[in-house]
Amino acid sequence: MTTRDDTWLATVMAETDRAKETFGIEIAELERGRAVLTMDITEGMVNGFGITHGGLVFTLADTAFAYACNEDAHVTVASGADITFAKATHAGQTLTATAERRWKSGRNGIYDVSIVDETGETVAEFRGRSFSTNRTAPSIDPAATPAGAGGPA
Repeated sequence: MTTRDDTWLATVMAETDRAKETFGIEIAELERGRAVLTMDITEGMVNGFGITHGGLVFTLADTAFAYACNEDAHVTVASGADITFAKATHAGQTLTATAERRWKSGRNGIYDVSIVDETGETVAEFRGRSFSTNRTAPSIDPAATPAGAGGPA
């Protein structure tokens, strides 16, 4: 894992991201403008048809997007996002989301996220639009934040 760097908020977020922990999302690779995250699909993540809930596929993509776009010391948030689902997945599968910066100018950016299953087949494509705020990360002691409690969004 990348070591904490207060000039790179993705590394700060990695320490206190409770949503990532709740859904079992793991960071496989992290660099400024790019992130690769994985998530194992459990029985609790499937809908009434036995397929992975689309909201959880979106969650994985959105999380990868967040890590890719938080490239500096200012909190960057989503200003919008779209997803196209290409293939259903099921419990027992592993999804990998690769987020990459496509364009960044001033306070705005565009990031594409490809989500694939363990065979490399495309599950979904996500495009996120980012906005960099003038805020720095809130001061949160990761050791003092209980699991399940809110950290920075």
